[in-house]
Amino acid sequence: MFSITVRDHLMIAHSFHGEVFGPAQRLHGATFLVDATFRREQLDEDNIVVDIGLATKELGTVVGELNYRNLDDEPEFAGVNTSTEFLAKVIADRLAERIHKGALGDGARGLANLSVTLHESHIAWASYERDL
Repeated sequence: MFSITVRDHLMIAHSFHGEVFGPAQRLHGATFLVDATFRREQLDEDNIVVDIGLATKELGTVVGELNYRNLDDEPEFAGVNTSTEFLAKVIADRLAERIHKGALGDGARGLANLSVTLHESHIAWASYERDL
């Protein structure tokens, strides 16, 4: 399997519900490095996985929809614990939707899967992987 990974970053504010979250139940900020990895079994006719420039642009667009927001104030996340794991899935699903609509070009139609990893720090991160 071939893969490429592009990176961006995300800054949000949010709070959690539930004793398991301890002090993170209060409003706090989080800054994530966001890696999106695109995979396919065979390279396309240009010998690439996908256009890195387009992948970077689309990841930036998806991350930009969440960046510098208090997720507690966003209607789509009302009552939801916007954990690192949950946000990795949100970003992956939004990227997948853009891929299916052709935003990464015709060559992206051969992609097999996509994974998104959010790095909370240098020692902790969470990922979500999905087929395309």
